[in-house]
Amino acid sequence: MDLRATPAEEAFRADLRAWLTATLPLLPEKPSHTDWDARRVFDTTWQRLLFDAGYAGIDWPVEAGGRGASPVEQLIFKEECERAGAPYVGLGFVGLLHAGPTINAEGSLLQRTTYLPKILSGDHVWCQGFSEPGSGSDLASMRTRAVRDGDDYVVSGSKIWTSHAEVADYCELLVRTGTEESRHKGITWLIMDMKSPGIEVRPLMTISGSTEFAELFLDEVRIPVGNRVGEENDGWRVTMVTLSFERGTGFVGELLESMRFLREVAELAKRTGAWGDPGIRRRVGQLTATFDGLWALTKRTVSEAQATGIPGIGGTVFKLSYSEAGQQLAQLSMELLGEAGLLLDPLDHTADGQSLENGELVEAWIKSFNLTIAAGTSQIQRNIVSERILGLPKEPAGVKS
Repeated sequence: MDLRATPAEEAFRADLRAWLTATLPLLPEKPSHTDWDARRVFDTTWQRLLFDAGYAGIDWPVEAGGRGASPVEQLIFKEECERAGAPYVGLGFVGLLHAGPTINAEGSLLQRTTYLPKILSGDHVWCQGFSEPGSGSDLASMRTRAVRDGDDYVVSGSKIWTSHAEVADYCELLVRTGTEESRHKGITWLIMDMKSPGIEVRPLMTISGSTEFAELFLDEVRIPVGNRVGEENDGWRVTMVTLSFERGTGFVGELLESMRFLREVAELAKRTGAWGDPGIRRRVGQLTATFDGLWALTKRTVSEAQATGIPGIGGTVFKLSYSEAGQQLAQLSMELLGEAGLLLDPLDHTADGQSLENGELVEAWIKSFNLTIAAGTSQIQRNIVSERILGLPKEPAGVKS
């Protein structure tokens, strides 16, 4: 592993740090997580600032409109953004991290020129229509059907956990074009305009009071055949391309945030007197070692990609370990908060007169529940590690993890 920064990479860091220092104070106050119109304005404004400064799609190839940054520069970008407290990708995550890279890798020239610039500039927001009520991690069992009718596919069915459907302009949609028994071989990847007739969006309220997920009901929605990415019935392979972007270094920003979060939790333990408990110190130490190990694994993965051009096997291992460590960190923070953990709104002062940022900690705990579910459950990740990395026998048919 060789991640020694070159003079050009150090210059990139310095320029980025200077730009962040000058730009972040100009941003408006972050809106409430329940105000979707304001969230869209905030997130797309930030994306436009990145675009105008040449930092949008930093890991996208130049021919796709991105910066074509090296894997090392990508890590530098994430490090500096987290250090400066820059906004996360927000509502743009499906387009920037999933749909856009997939269209660039598998789409036609017309699709690339039509959709990629609008994703990078923040003009278009995307949602993901993969999971169904009976098909979550087992996407091969999906039932939403697309029937060819001339130059269109006519799509009927339903999706669930559709990220940001309320404000999305387009949807990356998986449909069944083969028989019910075709499983992986009968899936097709489509681009669906969310303004198409026949689409109904029903928001799903999460325990944090937000509606970033929705049910999506499709009643004979017509989607042009020209919106198909890849060949008909080849959507499973295209989907694996999508998920490879999601599970590569897609969680690095979250890891850096968790490392900062852990430092704050340790300070909270010291302020509340809990630091005198050897068990608390041990848990903080174990989490510190875990996150440090994951950061080393990230550097190894990036180094391998730098040398070979192909991400290694580290992504799945990283996702599995990080998800469970993130939940452990969130649980520790709630134990330290005590009764203040019952409040989502910030508590201005504690008994000793100091402020307590319990709102952020409680919200992080609520969101931590999805860590072992989103982007593939921990059970699925363990199957991938055992079968595809360790070469162990596959799980027998009919056995549920």
